[in-house]
Amino acid sequence: MASSSGSKAEFIVGGKYKLVRKIGSGSFGDIYLAINITNGEEVAVKLESQKARHPQLLYESKLYKILQGGVGIPHIRWYGQEKDYNVLVMDLLGPSLEDLFNFCSRRFTMKTVLMLADQMISRIEYVHTKNFIHRDIKPDNFLMGIGRHCNKCLESPVGKRKRSMTVSTSQDPSFSGLNQLFLIDFGLAKKYRDNRTRQHIPYREDKNLTGTARYASINAHLGIEQSRRDDMESLGYVLMYFNRTSLPWQGLKAATKKQKYEKISEKKMSTPVEVLCKGFPAEFAMYLNYCRGLRFEEAPDYMYLRQLFRILFRTLNHQYDYTFDWTMLKQKAAQQAASSSGQGQQAQTPTGVHWWAWLAEKLFPRCRSSCRIQWSSSNSHRTLSSLCCSLVALEIKSQP
Repeated sequence: MASSSGSKAEFIVGGKYKLVRKIGSGSFGDIYLAINITNGEEVAVKLESQKARHPQLLYESKLYKILQGGVGIPHIRWYGQEKDYNVLVMDLLGPSLEDLFNFCSRRFTMKTVLMLADQMISRIEYVHTKNFIHRDIKPDNFLMGIGRHCNKCLESPVGKRKRSMTVSTSQDPSFSGLNQLFLIDFGLAKKYRDNRTRQHIPYREDKNLTGTARYASINAHLGIEQSRRDDMESLGYVLMYFNRTSLPWQGLKAATKKQKYEKISEKKMSTPVEVLCKGFPAEFAMYLNYCRGLRFEEAPDYMYLRQLFRILFRTLNHQYDYTFDWTMLKQKAAQQAASSSGQGQQAQTPTGVHWWAWLAEKLFPRCRSSCRIQWSSSNSHRTLSSLCCSLVALEIKSQP
């Protein structure tokens, strides 16, 4: 793609999406912030060279279309070719759980972990009902919404009636798209059963490791074909990563990537679940032991797994109010607004798109010199330009 001036600014895809600036890159190509010139809405645009050795954007676009309509699945606006690129236009989303984990000093409270677990299990379950496995479950691939395009019903994890919503920034923030978790990056996803016959893929061995080694299941390390159980086991490691701040197999040194993966595998297999989960509620060990005990073709009991954490949530007397650890930042934002607006003026708390723009400044202070942070609710230009540091649906981070 051309550099930052001239031709890039004039590059329009799909007839109405004008590229603004590059906001990320990955093995597939680049990601841009773009604006719908018909209504000013900001979207994310993935560009992949048509000469790519292993093109994946067409496959990913087809999978997104199969998954369309599911809660927490980004909406695809357009796929096609422009100039020398394959182009995918999709919803612009908020920060990933990895970003938010770092912002929260790499420690989530039990309340936040349990509220996230509930949504994460549901996202994976939905993908499985569509006959696909994700194969790269990790914090980077779960993104928060920004309060737009969220007219689905949020799950009701504590037995309350579902609540139909058309979200706006003026609504009760406890029930807004800001609190909805999205699952992204289906480039490694694989069909595990036939749509019509429901025939499961066969058991195989000697498979290369697919996904991120840190969160990979033991069977994936052993070269066994992945199935639904592996997505669920990976989620268990993600939850313990949030609980512990790190996993025992992080930071291992080796001369080659293959040797490093072998060390990770050895450490993972030699660490008993009870040791991994020591000091945390027994439900986490129960979750991992259940997932590791699933047979290759066996369907996980998603409701059982959700109930494990829901019962724990109630036992701990938490309120399912969608107040995550990072939500408290709104209070700081209000204080900042009060300080900057002067005495006698009411403090304004950023909401919706402005909320993530404000958070982006805190997450990525290095961007201040190149990106404008405009989150004040009095500002008519609702820009997300500040989200140039990976706060979109992208997979730019790959770490073992």
